[in-house]
Amino acid sequence: MPDYSKPYYPVFLDLSGRLAVIVGGGCVAERKVVTLLEYGPRMRVVSPEVTPEIEALVASGAIELERRGYVRGDLEGAFIVVSATSSEEVNRAVHAEAEERGCLVNVVDVPELCSFIVPSIVRRGTLSVAISTGGAAPTVAKRLRKHVQEHLGEEWEPYMALLGEVRVLVMERVPGGEPVRKPIFECIANSDLLDRIRAGARPSAEDVYAEFVGDCR
Repeated sequence: MPDYSKPYYPVFLDLSGRLAVIVGGGCVAERKVVTLLEYGPRMRVVSPEVTPEIEALVASGAIELERRGYVRGDLEGAFIVVSATSSEEVNRAVHAEAEERGCLVNVVDVPELCSFIVPSIVRRGTLSVAISTGGAAPTVAKRLRKHVQEHLGEEWEPYMALLGEVRVLVMERVPGGEPVRKPIFECIANSDLLDRIRAGARPSAEDVYAEFVGDCR
């Protein structure tokens, strides 16, 4: 039986350019493929049959497809692996190879064969909020995700993008390191900038820098 009392260490992974291997080609595998593609990995699907959506992604060149069943060696070079098949034998074989190779592996709906689990995620640009119950109550995680979605409006995406641009300017132009820069970042974060963006304002990074840096130093 899965140990639902086991704590998981939350972490955000940089998948850019890394190889992700999905074993399986059905609807569950399709959801995993579509979600992972948002994070920029190289993607390979291994399955004799795939959904029309996966087929379209293959045709567009977005992902690779090995149109056959899984065989040992398919995980060579993989950083992250997802097995989404209905075969316990295949799932266990994928897990075993992933463990041997040191890959992160998730066998869908089989927590004991996972080195990581996938949380419910709310994204607003570079802002990500991940919610997990450690597999104990996925329905609750989804309910909490909906609650967070309702309270993080679409204005958070341009707000986060703007803060990132302002941070670059501050890092480039303000000497003195963290003791000098931290009050500036706090001043901007504590301002009404988000409310203004929510109301329709679209200041540039230069505008924000000019407005806040002199006052906050």
